[in-house]
Amino acid sequence: MTIPASTNDGERPARPQSGIRDRDQTGAASTKVLVVDDEPQILRALRINLSVRGYEVITAATGAAALRAAAEKHPDVVVLDLGLPDMDGIDVLAGLRGWSTAPVIVLSARTDSADKVEALDAGADDYVTKPFGMDELLARLRAAVRRGATATEGIDPIVETSSFTVDLSAKKVVKHGGDVHLTPTEWGVLEMLVRNQGKLVGRRELLREVWGPSYATETHYLRVYLAQLRRKLEDDPSHPKHLLTEAGMGYRFSV
Repeated sequence: MTIPASTNDGERPARPQSGIRDRDQTGAASTKVLVVDDEPQILRALRINLSVRGYEVITAATGAAALRAAAEKHPDVVVLDLGLPDMDGIDVLAGLRGWSTAPVIVLSARTDSADKVEALDAGADDYVTKPFGMDELLARLRAAVRRGATATEGIDPIVETSSFTVDLSAKKVVKHGGDVHLTPTEWGVLEMLVRNQGKLVGRRELLREVWGPSYATETHYLRVYLAQLRRKLEDDPSHPKHLLTEAGMGYRFSV
């Protein structure tokens, strides 16, 4: 079965070929798939085709709904369209990658190589263009599930401290009931530390992740931005409880 960018609502899903049904159902046991697409026909076709093979299917038609569903349901794999009505799929991908290690298969009508590179650089595990063949998508889905089974469990997207709350999915920080404005760079530093909660993050590692490889020795950047974050988030910036410095080594986030 080949599903075009916009399918006929009356089209029947493909019947699994002999021998494929058992393999899919065995591999799909207890596997949750979040399908995100604003085309009702595609959502319906994928829901039916995946359900009949034993997958538990969650659907969302907008980016906001997808992020909520991911935070609440913790899917094992995500099939994500880029052309959503409320936000670009790349932004949804960024929201997921802030806290989740679930494999993401981008499903998009965008065929330009630049779009593929952007999605893969943003954290997508695979990229399938529309129209697509159901058998190919299922094979890629099985491969993504296998990769995801060996990945580290993602952390909870909501991280609370005694002073502030970080929502990695929504890319938002709340302190004493009010939103805290962070610059993109401040958020990048905070997100990196929160994603590695309790672990030492080396200075070079943090610089490469947030600023890029050419900034790996610019340690003064970290002093400036950690000071800014502490002023905004810590109750007593001069005696931080959550954004900690490990002298000569790096930084650590503690709840």
